[in-house]
Amino acid sequence: MTSRESFTFTPDQGVPPGVAPFSHVTKFGELLFVTGQMPTSPVDGALVAGGVLTQAEQVRQNLLSCLRPFGATLDDALMVRVYLTEFDRDFAAFNEVYRTWFTAALPSRTCVGTNGLAAGADIEIDLVVGVPTS
Repeated sequence: MTSRESFTFTPDQGVPPGVAPFSHVTKFGELLFVTGQMPTSPVDGALVAGGVLTQAEQVRQNLLSCLRPFGATLDDALMVRVYLTEFDRDFAAFNEVYRTWFTAALPSRTCVGTNGLAAGADIEIDLVVGVPTS
């Protein structure tokens, strides 16, 4: 039977403090399940100023910090789920930036509009990632 391991990171590791009870990453076999990352600063947990593109960059940085201890990058992502509070306004602009996040083939993705996210964020992203093997 494959065992499940849960990991919680600290701001010193580049991951903002959680706003609810959860693990930042759960590892099951060779898969990582990364909790939805918000556009909050690891320094103070505050929402970063700016629109969806500025917030998306902070989310990307937070995701990378969650992946780093496992030797993984966004190119190892198998599934990406994106949540936008202003879907009609932000979908196209986000897609332009999102494409630049990957050097390999794009992973599967879901992108949905929602009427609200924690901390007043415009965007949240969670991942399913395959752990790279040597």
